[in-house]
Amino acid sequence: MRKILEVNTYFAELMDKYLPSVLEADTSSLKKHRIEAAASFKEKGVPPRSNEMWRNFDWDKIVQNTYAIQQQAEVYRPVETFFNCAIRDIDSYMFTFLNGWYVHNEAPLTRFPNGVIIGSLRTAKENCFSFIQPYLQDMNNTVPTGLYHLNSALWQDGFFIYIPDNIHFDKPVQVANIVKTQQNLLINTRNLVIVGKNASLKLIHCDDTLENKNTLINGVTEIIVAENAGFDYFKMENEDNNSVLLNNVLIYQYERSTVNTHTNTFNGGLVHNTIHCSLLQPHASGHFNGLYMADKNQNISNCLQVNHYSSHCTSEQLYNGMVDDSAVAHFVGHVFVAPNAQKTEAYQLNRNILLTDDSFVETKPFLEIYADDVKCSHGSTIGQLDDDAIFYLRSRGICEKNARILLMHAFAKEILDKISISSLVDYTEELVRKRLRGETISCTQCALQCDNRAIDFEINLSNI
Repeated sequence: MRKILEVNTYFAELMDKYLPSVLEADTSSLKKHRIEAAASFKEKGVPPRSNEMWRNFDWDKIVQNTYAIQQQAEVYRPVETFFNCAIRDIDSYMFTFLNGWYVHNEAPLTRFPNGVIIGSLRTAKENCFSFIQPYLQDMNNTVPTGLYHLNSALWQDGFFIYIPDNIHFDKPVQVANIVKTQQNLLINTRNLVIVGKNASLKLIHCDDTLENKNTLINGVTEIIVAENAGFDYFKMENEDNNSVLLNNVLIYQYERSTVNTHTNTFNGGLVHNTIHCSLLQPHASGHFNGLYMADKNQNISNCLQVNHYSSHCTSEQLYNGMVDDSAVAHFVGHVFVAPNAQKTEAYQLNRNILLTDDSFVETKPFLEIYADDVKCSHGSTIGQLDDDAIFYLRSRGICEKNARILLMHAFAKEILDKISISSLVDYTEELVRKRLRGETISCTQCALQCDNRAIDFEINLSNI
């Protein structure tokens, strides 16, 4: 409790220091909203230990650092001068943020001929404020923790995507959030995605750091998916070991809408992913997939709450994790079924592999059901690689290193195969292979000593 009080005091002091400058760029209506959000944070604070999704969060990593807030965007320079995206061969529209600010050359918003708008939320609230104002303000009444209020009070920029009714956007949209700074920054990014009726969008959202500083990112992404709309969300997290990433996603689905999320965490010192999805009208469906790979002293949490508020809705959760060294992983999956949400179908499954005796996983899938005509199930597993399977592969001439990598790759591929962009699948598989070869496993017991030979026999997993 003492540590949480320290965190609340620290954030409150930061808010008092930076809020006046943030308010200068706002209209009177949004100023009032920010001031109310600041007061709400001081009342609620960060999530307490009684909140199951935050019970074991390591607040020590927050209070041991001193953070600043970057109050304006850096002078424009071409993205290629500081960042080259590793995701190649994807025919997508690319947008980049640096230290929480949209990088552009006199074009803060891109307007497509079909009515699609993509760009800076900071500019959107200035140019289309009456249109997006309800989304920026109404959420404050329903958010589950004070971290959302902290973001509402201090956010300065983030991405804005609007897909009009009946528009199926032809290419994926890729947003890269890059951190490159010599300061310990607190970055409050606020993102808003609106997918209109009978419309569709695929969004690739990447988090990368180019400097090993003690960065704290408190991001909020609000997603509204209207009737008969489809939305695919791919979250790629590859932060450094000194970073703290609090990734908060709010999804609101309407009748017959479909949402697919894919949260892939490859690196990050302290990562806490939270998804709150509300199925508001009949026949909505949400599918939530995740892959996390933790090693060293990394701490990765994935927490989901799916609320079935209407009948004939479906949700599925499938998360796989591999935990090595002294790393820690947490999974909390909560399905809520309201009394009138009859004919609900909800499924949860979390599977984990522990690669050392010092690694640790805590998994808590659970159901809260108040309707009597439902099909719901939940489950979790924590285990190690199958010794019999390793022995079988070694008996076929495969060294222990490659045998273990083959089994872990197969474990990860169950999640990767659910990604609907083939080029993104290839890139993600390559990231998995690099993690498995270089960081996740060491080959100390292999009889062939592959790592010490001049010729290293390596299986090309992409051909399997």
